[in-house]
Amino acid sequence: MKTSGAPGVFPTIPRSETMSHRTEGPAGSDTLGPMSAPPDLPDIVRRAFDVSRRAGFVSFCRNETGRLLATLAATRSGRLAEFGTGCGVGTAWLRSGIRDDTRILTAELDARLAGAAAKIFDDDDRVEVLAADWSTLLDKGPFSLLFLDSREPKEAGPDAIAEIVEPGGVVVLDDFTPCSSWPPVFEGRVDVLRESWLTDDRFTTAEIMVAADASVLIATKR
Repeated sequence: MKTSGAPGVFPTIPRSETMSHRTEGPAGSDTLGPMSAPPDLPDIVRRAFDVSRRAGFVSFCRNETGRLLATLAATRSGRLAEFGTGCGVGTAWLRSGIRDDTRILTAELDARLAGAAAKIFDDDDRVEVLAADWSTLLDKGPFSLLFLDSREPKEAGPDAIAEIVEPGGVVVLDDFTPCSSWPPVFEGRVDVLRESWLTDDRFTTAEIMVAADASVLIATKR
């Protein structure tokens, strides 16, 4: 669930950001146009970016995905989970949107990163950061929302996830490159993870573009 940059190089947090949509140009051609977003980031997200910089961690969800996470979190109650905390940027976006009756549980295998992320939420009893493999969360569900790292296909497939999502629960996977073909292809090969989610009968799944070069899968359990 991350956007990667060059080692040691951090993207500047923009005063504004754009998402892309299709507009009809001359002679019916498609062009990319901007969509507006608030210029300021939530304070908790800014703190997470600061922690990421200090930790030298350059892989985290992009702001377009973060705003989507916050919006989805605002529709949920009960317990949310994240597999792969990093330095807490995705967690912070979720936290910025949750309601009063919602809690977040997030797991990060790298103890150093988990410790850095935990400091962001030191005084927040609605977020728990575990320095552990994501499998430690399997007995803590069911969850009303899961945010997953699509870079680990074996751990992010529907077979591994279905039993820990409550009926009507939402699964979000990011880090996809938009693809218009079927089956979906990435780097010259069939994207088996994306195909499995889009065809699994236990979920209703859609691929949503968050930018011209990025998409997420949103799956709702039936």
